[in-house]
Amino acid sequence: MSFPLLTATAALPAIGAIVTAAVPAAQRTVAKWVALFFSLGTLVMAGVVFARFEPGGDRYQLTESRAWIADFGVRYELGVDGIGVALIGLTALLIPFVIAAGWHDADPLETKSSRWRPTQGFFALILMVEAMVVLSFLATDVFLFYILFEAMLIPMYFLIGGFGDRAHTGSDENAAKQRSYAAVKFLLYNLAGGLIMLAAVIGLYVVAGTFSLSEIVEARANGTLEMATSTERWLFLGFFFAFAIKAPLWPLHTWLPNAMGEATAPVAVLITAIVDKVGTFAMLRFCLGLFPEASKWATPVVIVLALVSIVYGALLAVGQRDIKRLIAYASISHFGFIILGIFAMTSQGQSGATLYMVNHGISTAALLLVAGFLITRRGSRLIADYGGVQKVAPVLAGTFLIGGLATLSLPGLAPFVSEFLVLVGTFSAYPVAGIIATSGIVLAAIYVLVLYQRTMTGPVNEAVRTMPDLKARELVVAVPLIALLLFLGVFPKPLTEVVNPAVEHTMSDVQKKDPQPEVEAAK
Repeated sequence: MSFPLLTATAALPAIGAIVTAAVPAAQRTVAKWVALFFSLGTLVMAGVVFARFEPGGDRYQLTESRAWIADFGVRYELGVDGIGVALIGLTALLIPFVIAAGWHDADPLETKSSRWRPTQGFFALILMVEAMVVLSFLATDVFLFYILFEAMLIPMYFLIGGFGDRAHTGSDENAAKQRSYAAVKFLLYNLAGGLIMLAAVIGLYVVAGTFSLSEIVEARANGTLEMATSTERWLFLGFFFAFAIKAPLWPLHTWLPNAMGEATAPVAVLITAIVDKVGTFAMLRFCLGLFPEASKWATPVVIVLALVSIVYGALLAVGQRDIKRLIAYASISHFGFIILGIFAMTSQGQSGATLYMVNHGISTAALLLVAGFLITRRGSRLIADYGGVQKVAPVLAGTFLIGGLATLSLPGLAPFVSEFLVLVGTFSAYPVAGIIATSGIVLAAIYVLVLYQRTMTGPVNEAVRTMPDLKARELVVAVPLIALLLFLGVFPKPLTEVVNPAVEHTMSDVQKKDPQPEVEAAK
């Protein structure tokens, strides 16, 4: 029996969560190092998966299959494709930075509370989320994926509600209410989507007789499984609704600004750079793979919703006064680009969407974590409370600027490549949609540059005059992320080589080919 590499990769952070939670209450520093050790171990395991993955090989590789709930046809089935391996790499890469950035975020404010283990719980929950997200990118059994899709809500609920941002402008009581509201809203929205998805999962089993993704896709391809048009469309809507909430797509997005605003900066990165990617990933793997005809039927409406997300999110970002909520609305706009690329049904669009998931994760992590360092120093999330930071903390201002420029997809930085591919792929199939989507680029330049101008330039605000620059631990967080943005901005080949073959499989599922350009014959 071969070594279960995929299971080991997902199990390592889960084991780390248990070990971290078991560290004695007084040993907070030990708990942090334990969590960091297991996150780095997971990164090594993800690197092994990436190294063993063969881009030109089978669609799903390193597969594992075991009987689980045999009476209901549920199996423990794992497999990784090019899209999954890229997102596993993203997840494993970002978690050590999340842990390092949040090194002091869960330290108790009063040393008298020695009975409680807020620090241990904080880092254990982060590792548990990592385990569930990695496993969700590997699951090729629909029911197994559903369990993970819902289970990851529990640790996220406690991370948002129990470990909120300490830089709150109101009283402690009001801050607690806001955290509770954000956590409950996050949970209710996602649970509602999950319940509808559960009905669709059951309906799929009734129709197909199995939960195995590969078996269903193969049966649909060779004609041995046929779904009535209405049945396929209803099942598609059940899956898509849940994924659109997780993504999030307008108008199901309203939980995200609350959750990101009230969470600590590292947890906000966990939400938008990692957990939300499960929604867009699932659109590619499950919506297009299981329901190709329904996906094409829904494409016009989804494209309109994606365009609304792009423009609406960017417009609201322009008008924000809160730094973290501005980044949250910017992420809604970026997720609109990702979903637009997926449903453009072109190879450039879907390759760009997958790269966008990875690059958005890195750029948002860079910007949001540096913003978190800034907010921790000043104790406020309000843009108006800053000014002239670049004169007193130039390194902090410089890293913040590069993260912002990556967010607006400046050429030479990683997000530019993915955004360009999405726009090219969209324009070749839907020219009007491509033109409208470009407005998001202009608006991104406005909200990023205005944010930088108001916080970093101009006269020095008295409250930031003594602000220290980035320290060694913070530089260890910021510098590698910026270096990666630069590297992938000029050399995206390591990602495109693994992503493109997987996109070809997805395009084959929906039986779509890239539009051919019309060339007038020479007279």
